[in-house]
Amino acid sequence: MKSKKPIYVIDGNRTPFLKAQSKTGPGPFPAAELGVQCAKSLLLRQKFDASVFDEIIVGCTTPSESEMNIARVIGLRSGISNTTPAWTVHRNCASGLQAIDSGLQSISLGKSNVILCGGVDSLSQAPLLYTKSATKWFAQLNSSKTLAEKIKKIIEFRPQFLNPVIGILKGLTDPVEGINMGQTAENLVKKFKLSRKIIDQYSLQSHKRAIQFEESIHSPQISAIFDNHGNGYSKDDGVRGDISLEKLMSLRPVFDKPDGNITAGNSSQITDGATLLILSSEEGLKTLNTDPLAEITQIHWAGIDPNEMGLGPIHAFMPILLQQKLKKSDVDLWEINEAFAAQVLGCQEALNDNSYCKHELNISKTFGEIDNELLNIAGGAIAIGHPVAASGPRILLNMVHSLKNKKLKTGMVSICIGGGMGGAAHVKLC
Repeated sequence: MKSKKPIYVIDGNRTPFLKAQSKTGPGPFPAAELGVQCAKSLLLRQKFDASVFDEIIVGCTTPSESEMNIARVIGLRSGISNTTPAWTVHRNCASGLQAIDSGLQSISLGKSNVILCGGVDSLSQAPLLYTKSATKWFAQLNSSKTLAEKIKKIIEFRPQFLNPVIGILKGLTDPVEGINMGQTAENLVKKFKLSRKIIDQYSLQSHKRAIQFEESIHSPQISAIFDNHGNGYSKDDGVRGDISLEKLMSLRPVFDKPDGNITAGNSSQITDGATLLILSSEEGLKTLNTDPLAEITQIHWAGIDPNEMGLGPIHAFMPILLQQKLKKSDVDLWEINEAFAAQVLGCQEALNDNSYCKHELNISKTFGEIDNELLNIAGGAIAIGHPVAASGPRILLNMVHSLKNKKLKTGMVSICIGGGMGGAAHVKLC
């Protein structure tokens, strides 16, 4: 439901989004370090003391074994008071947006006034997992008490025990349907008869728009981060200035081989990054003595068929429009997180399909596709990357900067979620 209290975005910050490099191994930053550097940059530019925070809420899908409640780790390492409680949330691709929603609920209930929230993931550092047989062998070896028992167990070692499961691939597979997220995008290609050319054209557009608005929209959101060797990172490194339609169309399908349409070029990149926002109630504004950037009026969640996961965004934002009695023209800009180019195009096709609108979205007439010039105007995850939990906060922060850049007022952000869900948030610039 629409929040009964106004809830404001005071400020927001993100790290550069750094794509995973298959040849060089894990990226330079564990998730907690991304969160800490993001938080410190955000806090250092505020006029108020960090002691004002009532809570810290952070979404994360792949914390390391040493940072399970990563929100608490980020809070303590960032210099926020140890009396400020912190908790971590998980809703797959929308973990960061869930953190924001949890913040909204806490403020609405009067439990908190000022909250640090957002999302972080270092997907390049996702763990390798041993098989069950290997885990059993290691456990039995470790529990062997005598030398004879240890030698016997060592003799039972098999080379396949050292063939681990890649954790990120396991995480991107729906455990109920048994299909990869990319295969859900292939399902939408078939459902709406999307051509490979139009999918790759959309991907090209994402890169071009990200480049076009790098200085005016993206750079103001980003604070540089530094690794242990003193190397600095200040830009999203997945954006390709040399990309072309010919290059994109030359790439081979990843999921439905050999005739599929989903490739590495028209999918979001596996990426490391963090995005954090400061939320405040109206009472909190008086304490902070500052003006807000935007108001989040509502966040809504929806569940759909996991096989068509990518259509989640339209199921999430449609109830917001209906509850607030908003027309499509009442929304100035739109964001649909680009998990896959085909998934965004599938949402457009569904909105333009009378039967889908009537029977699936439960609206009386065809909604119609969103004007391409108002959708993801500064590019999206195809070019910038998708560090899962950080993406929901990123598109919300990006919306605030986009509205400000275009001197517009209202925006709708939405994201598809593995497992067959969607999340959306309605934002008004202050």
